[in-house]
Amino acid sequence: MRVLLVEDDPALSTEILLALRAENFAVDHARDGEDGWHLGDTENYDAAVLDLGLPTLPGIDVLQAWRSAGRTLPVLILTARDGWGDKVQGFKAGADDYLVKPFRIEELVMRLRALVRRSRGHADTRISCGPLTFDAQIGSFEKDGLPLKLTGLEWRVLSCLMLRKGVVVTRTDLAERVYEGDVDVDSNSLEVIIARLRRKIGHEMIETSRGLGYRLRAPEL
Repeated sequence: MRVLLVEDDPALSTEILLALRAENFAVDHARDGEDGWHLGDTENYDAAVLDLGLPTLPGIDVLQAWRSAGRTLPVLILTARDGWGDKVQGFKAGADDYLVKPFRIEELVMRLRALVRRSRGHADTRISCGPLTFDAQIGSFEKDGLPLKLTGLEWRVLSCLMLRKGVVVTRTDLAERVYEGDVDVDSNSLEVIIARLRRKIGHEMIETSRGLGYRLRAPEL
């Protein structure tokens, strides 16, 4: 999962970045409204955490610009403004959730996971595909009821495939949600990760669609 953080407070930004990366999120960070708007308008993210009080361009203006351009990524507003009028303004501008400072980092992580899960059409927090189960609320995988140990990159790839199980996910889409920033990804990098995942969950569960990408499917009985 790849997240955009638009926050100008250095200490808070560092805390959020460390926490999200520890939970296997790929995170890009913008320190002002203009950079945040540009990244959200040109890159693919699973969700955005957006502060309202930003330099160069207010967070509300950033959100309205995204929505006017047809950007549908889930947006969690992060702000010290706790008035009802501020919340109404945020939701009217297109926010999906609202978290008031100060807050617990654990709550931010849980809310982000819920936003991403629902945006992919999953109402239940536990998503299954054959012997594989993904608890999208706490971010854990099990295979045949036992915990599945994954590296950070493996987790990002598998969670992306799991949230869109049965659908071909292009290599470009996977790369954009696995790596942070504007990284020139080696063409073999994803194939190496896919190969490692196949050894862990079963080769038959990840199907290659030639020239397109990969699809997670339950093995045939």
